Amino acid sequence: MTQHIWYAAYGSNMCAARFDYYRLGGTPPGTDHLYAGFRDPTPPMKTTALTVPGTVYFAWQSPVWTGGVAFYTGQPAPGWPTEAVARGYLLTLDQFADLLDQEMYRTPGRGFDVSRVVEQGRVRFGPGRYETVVHLGDEDDVPILTFTAPWLPEAVEVQRPSARYLAMIGAGLREGQDWDTDRIVDYLRTRPGVAGQWDERELRAALLSTHDTG
Repeated sequence: MTQHIWYAAYGSNMCAARFDYYRLGGTPPGTDHLYAGFRDPTPPMKTTALTVPGTVYFAWQSPVWTGGVAFYTGQPAPGWPTEAVARGYLLTLDQFADLLDQEMYRTPGRGFDVSRVVEQGRVRFGPGRYETVVHLGDEDDVPILTFTAPWLPEAVEVQRPSARYLAMIGAGLREGQDWDTDRIVDYLRTRPGVAGQWDERELRAALLSTHDTG
């Protein structure tokens, strides 16, 4: 059985500084939540840019981000984009398990059965927003996994994400994909929850609020 996985981050965790609160522990700016950190805080062995089938959309209402947050679906609703990008972090199985626990505000240490996900493609480990783990394929013979919500995209009401959240995602796309602002705008403006709810000029301004070039 594999001892490592690629964690495909498609939302705020594409930004390494944000991901490090899960890895190292601490309280991110603008929140009052203390993350425990990984039991093994060793940095990821590698990172890589990933492109996967499916799409990223924004839903729910996050009290931390004050707006919709990113979710992944491999079965986009009619008219939705059919390709998504992510930042791959090469983690141990225990590190991925600790990340999954912290996403749902549990103490790390529950463990994780990767074989079920690889065999079935999609496994719901609990009722929470980020407790459904999906196998997206393989990179260098290592499984690519991400987690998302259990609901069907057709059944959920998309929600407008906040400027602060989009800026964090934009930072992650610059780091992980090496994209400039124009390409980030082109990608985000078509995502459900942004499309029709964010003017392109306002979207660009939000992305540039924490980045002066590009």
